[in-house]
Amino acid sequence: MMTNTLKQHVQNLHLSGLLTSLELRLQEAEANRLPYAQFLELLLQDEINVRDQRMLARRRKSADFREPRSLENFDFSFNPSINRAQIYELATSHFVRQHRDVLLVGPPGVGKSLAGFDSTADNRIEVGTIKAAESRA
Repeated sequence: MMTNTLKQHVQNLHLSGLLTSLELRLQEAEANRLPYAQFLELLLQDEINVRDQRMLARRRKSADFREPRSLENFDFSFNPSINRAQIYELATSHFVRQHRDVLLVGPPGVGKSLAGFDSTADNRIEVGTIKAAESRA
């Protein structure tokens, strides 16, 4: 059972992710006789998960995208010359981690923006490479 003192300490440390799962984790630890280290690991992972989700939400909001788009909804049949495998590779953002550039070239209306920028934005937000101004370009 969570005491008021424990709850106050968690609040003072700004561990809101841990606070939301603490009661459940205490019950789980007691029922399953979890070792202290495993119990602490679960609590800390809960906090990390909440913080990661908040960070992604802040980055998405900061990016100020016009509308969410994804490769799952991309109509590859509209332009059969688009190499699906290359686009999915682009979406992994490996090129960013490798400090490489990508240049999409083609006439207007062939799907460069959607395939290269809009549909990979969520992944780049998660990787942490997207800047707020990038979405307004």
